[in-house]
Amino acid sequence: MPHPPLPTGQTFCADATGATIPCHGTGQDAEFFAHAAPGPERFALSDDVVTDRLTGLIWLRDANAASFPLSWQEGHDFIKTMNQSAHAGHNDWRLPDRRELFSLICFDQTGPALPAGHPFVNVFGGWYWTSTVSAMHPAQVWHVQFSGGRMFWGSRTGYELVWPVRGASPVLPVTGAGDSVNAPWPRPRLVRQGPVVLDALTGLTWTASADLAHGPTGWEEAFATINRLDRERPGGTATWRLPTIRELESLVDASRHSPALPEGHPFDHPAEAYWSSTSSAFERDWAMCLYLHKGAVGVAHKGDQGFHVWAVSGPA
Repeated sequence: MPHPPLPTGQTFCADATGATIPCHGTGQDAEFFAHAAPGPERFALSDDVVTDRLTGLIWLRDANAASFPLSWQEGHDFIKTMNQSAHAGHNDWRLPDRRELFSLICFDQTGPALPAGHPFVNVFGGWYWTSTVSAMHPAQVWHVQFSGGRMFWGSRTGYELVWPVRGASPVLPVTGAGDSVNAPWPRPRLVRQGPVVLDALTGLTWTASADLAHGPTGWEEAFATINRLDRERPGGTATWRLPTIRELESLVDASRHSPALPEGHPFDHPAEAYWSSTSSAFERDWAMCLYLHKGAVGVAHKGDQGFHVWAVSGPA
């Protein structure tokens, strides 16, 4: 059974200046997925814990239970102490993996980038540790920034916040780095069918070419490239889109780098940096992007000409 990437939660569309515009015909994230943005009923609060009905994971309500930033090892030690005392009635708390923590991000909100009406308390707009080690730099660990939704790595000896989680998700796939307890990948996962590649994990279809514009281009030009692709109909598909940031991130194998794609992937010409159709809610003249060699999620100004174009097709 496929596990499609979660919706980003974005409900607005914005042009290259950051101005809010009608979504129809833009090809942007919210044109296709605003209807799927989860509402306040996503979270169920029970005393000191919050169940995410979208993923099945259970989070501590207090997003700063340690009261201060910790090093990565101190974060593990803190959670071990929580389990010894059966904090909030449970002894199976753990650091979330990168995909689990990223699943909380809502790209419609900032400071924090969490869904409106969420029940969490003491949420800091800065960086939170994950359990996922960087494949490119093993001394570094992935962390997620809650002011706008970026995901990068930081030194294990740095000091960041810890947000414990428990349970396993039937809908979130594993990261590939061996730190996950969630949905496993099918084998084979990526199946090439001529000019397209089917991802059996997510059910999405990607162009086999990971460089449709034949080099880096701008954000608005990326949408024009997708429009041309619809006319050419590679693989017989006529409903191509610029992927959302979650769709791009779903391709990442956190055990690999340069590129951070599953071993033996069938794509042609994978590049380092990719545009998504998701605007930054923090600064709407910026867009979310994927740094594929690293596996990182960042932002780029929509006027930048330094990012590549990939196309996806699938349920919207």
